[in-house]
Amino acid sequence: MSEDLVFYTNPMSRGRVVRWMLEEIGQPYRTELMDFAKIKAADYLAVNPMGKVPAIAHNGKVVTEVCAICTYLADAFPAAGLAPALEDRAAYYRWLFYIAGPLEAAVTDKVLGVQISDEQKRMVGYSCFDQMVDVLEGGVMAAGYVAGDRFTTADLLLAAYLGFYMVQFGVIEKRAAFEAYVARMTERPAYKRAAEIDDGLIARAQQQQPA
Repeated sequence: MSEDLVFYTNPMSRGRVVRWMLEEIGQPYRTELMDFAKIKAADYLAVNPMGKVPAIAHNGKVVTEVCAICTYLADAFPAAGLAPALEDRAAYYRWLFYIAGPLEAAVTDKVLGVQISDEQKRMVGYSCFDQMVDVLEGGVMAAGYVAGDRFTTADLLLAAYLGFYMVQFGVIEKRAAFEAYVARMTERPAYKRAAEIDDGLIARAQQQQPA
């Protein structure tokens, strides 16, 4: 039942990443579109006290944070095959947490103009922005997929974030390895369906705006 899986999102947010994941698992879900102007309302703060999207509710249990949501969905719907077997998850966990930790932190600091000195590199989880990017490049160049011999949630997240920060915002430089990896991952039918849904929502919202 779609009522068992509820997706809180805005199509102009990181919710696009979770939409892709939901399309990959192939289960029915209900979308609750959140207006940024009303996202701090009490009823939504009861779902996510941070007042951020995306979030999901599955059988009454709430999950927030993009990487946590996608990891949860991979485990909750194992038939989709988006997580390796438990004994094969070393690289999988490494990349999930690298994306949620060093990648996000480094990009945020870069956008905010935070400068990391040589002395501070030992204190900072990502060391420095350039090293974080080099590690990403090494990961996508090493094999067809970052966590084994097939597509997993780690690939979905990495491709989505690379596409977001490289193509849309230009925070991460366009390197050939990144462009090839993102292009290959986003050829998946689930990605195309998700993008079509969210792009359609954006187009309809723009049409409804007063002239």
